[in-house]
Amino acid sequence: MQTLNLVREFEMQRIKDSETIKDYVDKLLIIANKIRLLGTDLSDSRIVQKILVTIPEKYEATITSLENSRDLSSITLAELLSALQAQERGRLMRQQCSIEGALLVKSQNNNYGSKNKKNKPWSFSNNNDNKTS
Repeated sequence: MQTLNLVREFEMQRIKDSETIKDYVDKLLIIANKIRLLGTDLSDSRIVQKILVTIPEKYEATITSLENSRDLSSITLAELLSALQAQERGRLMRQQCSIEGALLVKSQNNNYGSKNKKNKPWSFSNNNDNKTS
């Protein structure tokens, strides 16, 4: 009965939007190892299939690339994990660069605005003060 519950738990797992690939795979492996300890065979290829079926569409390019380069039925868990984590790291790096760029632009705009507020080179009131009567 405990094995059936663990298998059901394994089958019900889905990756959350906020979850990393490593965290998701670790969660699956914990359940898989419990199932194995109870004497039921759960192959790595079954875990690979589970991951391939449940990961979000944003990893579709990686999956397609793997499909084109090799037979997915023979891919190891380590190879799949490595490929998915590489895409995840790339996405995170691009997000960080865009955030840093946005913060840099905002910082430059704030600095420019604060200097101009003090100097007000475009202010017309200064022109009236410089006129001689």
